[in-house]
Amino acid sequence: MEFLLAQTPHTTGEVIKDFINQALQPAWFFAMAVTALAIFLLGYRFFTKPRVALLAAFMAAVGFGLSMLDEDFLKIVTKADNVPIVMMLMSVGFFLWLAFRQAAINDERTAKGQPLLEAGSDDKVLVWPDLVYVELIALVLCTAFLIVWAIVLRAPLEQPADPSTIPNPSKAPWYFLGLQELLVYFDPWIAGVLLPGLIVVGLISIPYIDRNPKGNGYYTFKERPFAITSYMLGFVIMWVLLIVFGTFLRGPNWNFFGPFEYWDDQKPVALVNLQFYELFWVKILGGGEPEGWSKTFAFLPRELPGLLFMFGYFFIMPVILAVTVFKKLYKQMGVPRYATFMVLFTWTAIVPLKMVLRWTIDFKYFVNIREYFFNI
Repeated sequence: MEFLLAQTPHTTGEVIKDFINQALQPAWFFAMAVTALAIFLLGYRFFTKPRVALLAAFMAAVGFGLSMLDEDFLKIVTKADNVPIVMMLMSVGFFLWLAFRQAAINDERTAKGQPLLEAGSDDKVLVWPDLVYVELIALVLCTAFLIVWAIVLRAPLEQPADPSTIPNPSKAPWYFLGLQELLVYFDPWIAGVLLPGLIVVGLISIPYIDRNPKGNGYYTFKERPFAITSYMLGFVIMWVLLIVFGTFLRGPNWNFFGPFEYWDDQKPVALVNLQFYELFWVKILGGGEPEGWSKTFAFLPRELPGLLFMFGYFFIMPVILAVTVFKKLYKQMGVPRYATFMVLFTWTAIVPLKMVLRWTIDFKYFVNIREYFFNI
């Protein structure tokens, strides 16, 4: 037995790190993140209690501290570019807890018939000396902090740009990493133009789509569950998580690496792209790619299943949802607002759908009209 243990190539710590690396593969990581968010929203009153939140923060700090003992993990999180991202994730966690804690208190007080926390509060202060004095102290503290930061942490300056030498991986600034991640799953016209445009238009249109007066001026979750859940899915899952992917898990050649995995630029990765027409004509029907009817529309027989699927997804599914799941929502909104909402909803939902399909079966495009460089 001692001989067998001596021949074991992995220690207990390495086994744990290998397990975490496998568990944090994108598909599993995404599923666990969505599940964790759902559990948190369902039990937000319990999870936002100070003792529970402090215990969770302590466990996260211990786990992060132990992870720092790994050389590869330490190299990633202490990189000058990544230190602010680590701080940002901590601040996001804190402020989400703060907001939901106040929402939990307000919801409990509302259920008991008590006034809200914000009721009767007077936040007005004198500009001098109260506001100016506080701003002066904040200015001095921030200046001192930035000076210490600049001394301790070296600026991530690189060599002058050289077209013959490209960094590997070549990453965008952290606030564009989500968009850079989307380029893996969508064509540039969708990932770089359409989806960001829909994000801006969607944020602008929120007050016109959602006219519910509840929740204005005070924190609550019980009175706005659908709106807040939708926002949390968009912000935490579709934005913060993509930044985590691009910052900590995307390595050389834009491959995925575990948090305790060495970033090997020679990592073998199978480059396989499965298109919808291949899935339909070859995998399901067991045949071959159909021939085109004419040179101009040679793509049509091949892409017809994908085009029909996209038509059903964008035009038929909203109608079905309007008479089933979103029946109440449809009556409240009316046709114009519901149509606008469904445009934003369907394009938002297709992002995680394509991500999961890409991670699991190497799926690339629903519609792949390569003759005219049009892909969805």
